[in-house]
Amino acid sequence: MARSTDGFDPPAWLAGGHRQTALGYWLRRLLRWTLPAEDLVVEAGPGVRLLLRASWQPGPREDRPALVIVHGLGGSDASAYVVSAGRHAYARGWHVVRMNMRGSGDGFALCPLLYNAGLDADLVATLRAVAAVVPRVAIVAFSLGANLALLALGRRRAELPAGLVGLAAVSPPLDLSACADALEAPGNGFYQSYFMRMLAEGYRQRHRVRPDLFAEGREQGLRTVREYDDRITAPFGGYESVAQYYARSSAGPWLGEIDRPALVLAAADDPMIPVQSVTRWPLGPSVHREIVPTGGHVGFVSRAQAPGWFWAPQRAMAFLEAAASS
Repeated sequence: MARSTDGFDPPAWLAGGHRQTALGYWLRRLLRWTLPAEDLVVEAGPGVRLLLRASWQPGPREDRPALVIVHGLGGSDASAYVVSAGRHAYARGWHVVRMNMRGSGDGFALCPLLYNAGLDADLVATLRAVAAVVPRVAIVAFSLGANLALLALGRRRAELPAGLVGLAAVSPPLDLSACADALEAPGNGFYQSYFMRMLAEGYRQRHRVRPDLFAEGREQGLRTVREYDDRITAPFGGYESVAQYYARSSAGPWLGEIDRPALVLAAADDPMIPVQSVTRWPLGPSVHREIVPTGGHVGFVSRAQAPGWFWAPQRAMAFLEAAASS
């Protein structure tokens, strides 16, 4: 189903893709996780250890569902949009498990490897670990993490725990090649520069820890995310080329295979994700696609129940609670 989402109606002065994106960052930049959290380590494969941060509700753990939150490119469990979504879910009575992709955030100390958009087995391992503690699990995922989660639900659906009740994927780049092209469009230079600074520093950090794996200077001279993915992400991920990496790791072609309730929530004016790259894919009967006219990239700025004027977690939890109760 493709339609505009009811309930998100920011005032006119908040409309616009760049404005929504920038204000989303600005309004949430000071959010911090203040609830008690337990560190969990998941063995996701040979040499791959993932750090999860779990905040459990009081009482027997099996009495409540758990929400696994997956961050985007350059993010971690401490990202402001993760904190906002987690605080909203916890206030609604859910356990909250904030996942760090491999090598992200404080998980770097456990596994200084590179993550990429196609490592869906890492999420499956995370879901299985959480499902061993609580009988019902759901996912909220953002940006690159949203693509990863949709990919896992489609490509690895036979490996998912039975207790997975649904997914809400916010601002997912379903066609990685189209999104890499969008970053090179006029007006998007700020985003491109931001990602490249972050990616280059992440590579240098890995070189300092594992110079045997990450050769010095490989990140130098790269100007775009596509160039970075061609020289670094694709070969370290086992792909022959950036084209193969994008083709095999884009979740769009797998949306028709998903058999769990899934919400794809996007904005028509997302400056990094062309709306056609979201709407072009056939959907399975359990997948709902909702497009708002404005919202930017992980912006969705309006008065909302979640902290930081963040409407997306409110819509995500409404969808997931309905799925969990059906």
